[in-house]
Amino acid sequence: MRFKLLLPILPLLAGCASAPQTSRPPHPPPARSPITQAVPPTQPNAPPVPGFRKPQVMRAPGLESVIERDSGALVRQFGNPRLDVREGDMRKLQFSGEACVLDVFLYPLREGAEPVATWIEARRASDGQDVDRAACVAALHR
Repeated sequence: MRFKLLLPILPLLAGCASAPQTSRPPHPPPARSPITQAVPPTQPNAPPVPGFRKPQVMRAPGLESVIERDSGALVRQFGNPRLDVREGDMRKLQFSGEACVLDVFLYPLREGAEPVATWIEARRASDGQDVDRAACVAALHR
């Protein structure tokens, strides 16, 4: 009797069955092993070199009026600096105007000498993008 009751339901159940798959399911990607990088051993910083080290001096056309000039000459040429930063025997003077900002780095050329301009960086005040150094010097010149 139970079988007779199941007979009308069998066609409905057969419609729910799916055909066997003939193709294989794709393989899952291989498991990735975690990438490990060896951390190089930390070495202590080298001790500072004792004694005087001669600075690199920038040489470029249009910078002759600035390079190797002392702070007094730079103030006469550009006016009072916006910043005057000292660190050890280094000094940085920053001059600014509408056209640009000029950072002038002063270092002594020999031990015990007065620092003079050895390097220049120039950028736009609006966005900090580099500008031609000589053009900035000319724009800020009084």
